[in-house]
Amino acid sequence: MLALPRTSRRNDPAEAVPPPAHAALAPLAFLFTDLQDSTGLYERVGDHDAYEIVHRHFCFVQRIVLASRGSVVKTTGDGVMAAFDRPVDAVKAALAIQGLIGHFNRSHAPADDRRHVAIKLGVNWGGSLRVDAERGLDYFGSAVNLAARLRGHSRGGEVMLSEVVANDPGVRLLLGPLETCEENLPFKGFEGPVRVVRVMPRAGRGADAGGTEPAPAGVWSSIGAMRALWVLGGPRLS
Repeated sequence: MLALPRTSRRNDPAEAVPPPAHAALAPLAFLFTDLQDSTGLYERVGDHDAYEIVHRHFCFVQRIVLASRGSVVKTTGDGVMAAFDRPVDAVKAALAIQGLIGHFNRSHAPADDRRHVAIKLGVNWGGSLRVDAERGLDYFGSAVNLAARLRGHSRGGEVMLSEVVANDPGVRLLLGPLETCEENLPFKGFEGPVRVVRVMPRAGRGADAGGTEPAPAGVWSSIGAMRALWVLGGPRLS
């Protein structure tokens, strides 16, 4: 009888031993972003140009996160996950992103609004499990999941905050001049409605708005834009 060569059994991914997880030393603020209707962007301008826009948007968001004392944990499709030591820094980053996205659009597509992007944002704060995996640092847990769910309920130009983030004293000062709306929303995997605060872009004429409809692509009031520039220390984000 002919002997068959010995083969090694491959481990199924579900059977692989996960890397060890450790409780983070302190609670963190988690920020999730996503592009609104990125599928439509690829359809409008084509795969190559859309990919370039998405890549530039990643760089734009990363610079703001770093300027706000945060770190980008990973990309998530067409968005990012970032972590901050303090809720106020995460909200500063979120407001800066929405306050300067109009500048980003004007810089990269001054005469073609088909290339303009709008960003959805969610921020939560809480404890988590830190995992040091081969691909880098990552975080898991309920606080992370809620931040991602908040991002999913955001519309382009808005910032969705959990109640614990909105109640932070520093965050309350940031939200003072902005329009906000408290809501109770159901989230998959969470028992009962969750209290959240929706921070909305200002309606009316602005640098990028042509009428009385809400400004496109997350254009904020002049107060919001000035606050964003203060967070970043300058307007150069091309």
